[in-house]
Amino acid sequence: MERIYLDHAATTPLHPEVLAAMVKVMEAEFGNPSSIHHFGREARKILDETRQELADSIRAKSNNIIFTSGGTEADNLAIIGYAEKNRDKGQHIITTQFEHHAVLHSCEELERRGFEVTYLPVDETGRVSADAVAKALRDDTILVTIMHSNNEVGTIQPIREIGQLLSEHQAVFHTDAVQAYGIEPLDVEGLQVDLLSVSAHKINGPKGAGFLYIRDGIKIARQLFGGEQEKKRRAGTENVAAIAGFREAVRVSISEQDNKRRIYEEFRNIFLDKLKEKGVYFHLNGKLDISLPHILNLSFPGTNVEAMLVNLDLSGIAASSGSACTAGSIDPSHVLVAMFGKESDRLTNSIRFSFGLNNTKEQIGKAAEETAKIVKRLTRQ
Repeated sequence: MERIYLDHAATTPLHPEVLAAMVKVMEAEFGNPSSIHHFGREARKILDETRQELADSIRAKSNNIIFTSGGTEADNLAIIGYAEKNRDKGQHIITTQFEHHAVLHSCEELERRGFEVTYLPVDETGRVSADAVAKALRDDTILVTIMHSNNEVGTIQPIREIGQLLSEHQAVFHTDAVQAYGIEPLDVEGLQVDLLSVSAHKINGPKGAGFLYIRDGIKIARQLFGGEQEKKRRAGTENVAAIAGFREAVRVSISEQDNKRRIYEEFRNIFLDKLKEKGVYFHLNGKLDISLPHILNLSFPGTNVEAMLVNLDLSGIAASSGSACTAGSIDPSHVLVAMFGKESDRLTNSIRFSFGLNNTKEQIGKAAEETAKIVKRLTRQ
């Protein structure tokens, strides 16, 4: 049985060129990048070159890039690090009910430390408005953290408008761009963001690598204590092999960005058209024209998410009910709750399909056809 992987929003397979780059480094460049001898300098060169390429990918400067272990650490460092370092300016933070748990749980931790957090609602497409942010702003607001694009439904937020709004306020602007990076073009100057989080494993790079962009002049409190790596902002010996793989993943991703968007949009259309052709009744969670092209979140009335996922897996199709970070949880998706309310049937019948490397049009058509069969069987259509 052919297995079809449609859970790329959770994690992605390593690109062959990424794997080759990592193996090369693990075999030959084992030095500690903090060492001054030849072996250390060679490892340091990899970090320096990668830092520059990552910076170029978001139109930043190399000294604005801090390597992390992934998106979660980058979010924590940005949110908790900035709040703790700048609490003398105020203790109010704004976010949305729609964020990744790495952001929400960071904000909840800050509440335990005495900060006040405003959690803005979103509409049924998953969007928060710049006007809502403006109304929530206070003189003591020091941080606004709103994700660029949602990992469960793909909704893209009005980041540029919010960034422009905040340019006249003391609050700094953080965005979790983990799901958008490599798919959407990102320009930190154009978006007017001060802090931006990225993870390698969403773009066919290795798990355990990411970065945080920090604008010049932004001060953050370190969250790890040890050496003076990453300009004293993130202690710990850098994962050189993973960082080398990250660089290769970025190179491939950026070079193929436009083509990937076109292909994923085609996949999305094939999937939706096949369901319609088979007479399957479904709802789209989100709105296609303001969504990442590789994420498709669908509600199938009359079905149950657990039964759907089990039957999909038995048919060789890997999909999910949303965030991989809540896999196995009996709690409904907080993203869908934010969009539709706690009583909505969509909380128990929605499935996320997400496309990526190695998927083909034939696979997408087959997956949609199998999905249609399963829905009809479960609803006895």
